[in-house]
Amino acid sequence: MNPQQLKQLLESVASGNISPEEALRDLAELPYADLGFAKLDLHRELRNGLPEAVYAEGKRTDDLKAITEKMLRSHGRVLLTRLRPDAAEEVLSAHPEAVYHERARILTCGTPAEKLPGSIAVLAAGTSDLGVAEEAAVCADWFGHAVDRCYDVGVAGLHRLLGNLPALRRADVVVAVAGMDGALPTVVAGLVRAPVVAVPTSVGYGASFGGIAALLTMLNACAPGIGVVNIDNGYGAAVLASRIARSTNIASP
Repeated sequence: MNPQQLKQLLESVASGNISPEEALRDLAELPYADLGFAKLDLHRELRNGLPEAVYAEGKRTDDLKAITEKMLRSHGRVLLTRLRPDAAEEVLSAHPEAVYHERARILTCGTPAEKLPGSIAVLAAGTSDLGVAEEAAVCADWFGHAVDRCYDVGVAGLHRLLGNLPALRRADVVVAVAGMDGALPTVVAGLVRAPVVAVPTSVGYGASFGGIAALLTMLNACAPGIGVVNIDNGYGAAVLASRIARSTNIASP
């Protein structure tokens, strides 16, 4: 249940359109909905402003379909991350109104989000980083933020990044996604006043150690104002960027 749904429920009780008993039945699942194999946190958006996302990797397709159905019925919208194309096809067959973002491996379905304050710029150092960058961008957009994408702007060709400076300087938060040496967030943090969320990716040759080299570079950045999330964690970057953007805007709900 999201804040708008809860407000409508309380207004319906106050106006006499539904009975307190009916409202109580709807509220009974507020902490979570128990599906046996999963406990869905339907209270999360009321607590911290964003609903629970469904991490699809490792889950059976039938379980994903049941979770999607329950989330839509109880919450009105659902976000599935790390969803395989074959599993997406099965979910789409049950919910043709859903949208599968193939590069991001994300499926979104349900009522559009209310627009949130704060704009977010998402940068990808190279085209090999686009999957993780798109995960961050699609999630931030689904949350309700304005999103600017600036892709293939790694430090190997610094002029490409500098050509996007106006968009970066308009943003309330910048998400910088990079593999290899992971230097992009440090350069960006030295150019803009907005906080930078750094996302290391597992892209790179052997000594990149599956993203550990980029992670250590970002953690050791000489430019202040950088927060680092886990390797390939585009969703986590979008959540952190959203919280920063909302907290820095007076109109934030």
